[in-house]
Amino acid sequence: MAEFTLPQMSKVQKGKRFAAKPGARKVRNFRVYRWDPDVGGNPRVDTYEVDVTGSAMVLDVLLKIKNEIDPTLTLRRSCREGVCGSCAMNIDGENTLACTKGLDELPAGDVSIYPLPHMPVVKDLVPDLTHFYAQYASIKPWLQTQSAAGAHERLQSPEDRKKLDGLYECILCACCTTSCPSYWWNPDRFLGPAVLLQAYRWIVDSRDEATGERLDDLDDPFKLYRCHTIMNCTNTCPKGLNPAKAISEIKQLLVNRTV
Repeated sequence: MAEFTLPQMSKVQKGKRFAAKPGARKVRNFRVYRWDPDVGGNPRVDTYEVDVTGSAMVLDVLLKIKNEIDPTLTLRRSCREGVCGSCAMNIDGENTLACTKGLDELPAGDVSIYPLPHMPVVKDLVPDLTHFYAQYASIKPWLQTQSAAGAHERLQSPEDRKKLDGLYECILCACCTTSCPSYWWNPDRFLGPAVLLQAYRWIVDSRDEATGERLDDLDDPFKLYRCHTIMNCTNTCPKGLNPAKAISEIKQLLVNRTV
């Protein structure tokens, strides 16, 4: 049996505990991953006893921790409406958005909060998405045309517009990509579920005139075919999208043009 040993600096250690303030009415424990590059050393998990009275979402709790308990906690957040994808993180073992994850959706007991898995960590709950965005840019996510648009906008039938449903809603939060074992194994060459869903969004757009070139670029044993239909991506998408289906559609298009 193979035996693996983690690098010493990767082992997560027990951190500090912040007790609830006197008079707290509804206390719940939140175990939060902490790592500061300026301090160095091993990452740790701090435990915060938080009065969740008046808090509906996990993001509300994290902001209460930062504003009232520990201002050193670092996280990303912006819209608070599940639109920007900034607050994507791993909550109780699930990649999701802190702003749309309700406290009432979590099982009883302590709540564990970590950054998105298998990504370099900038600090605390902030992952480094530089490579993820570079992969997104590689698919040329914009309308490519050769013909002139003329005096009017490029029109699209209601039927063709409907083909974009379930694709354009992707907010690039990276929840699906960081839940994919195939991406964990080959992040340098496999584009991952989010980027491939975005690629299909442009391939299926009736206004785009670079379908052949887009398919040529994806016809690669690693960019596309590292997907083994594990379905983690679809199961974890906080927007209810189906990246696995989009990937299968790309594969089918590649088959159709060779038979």
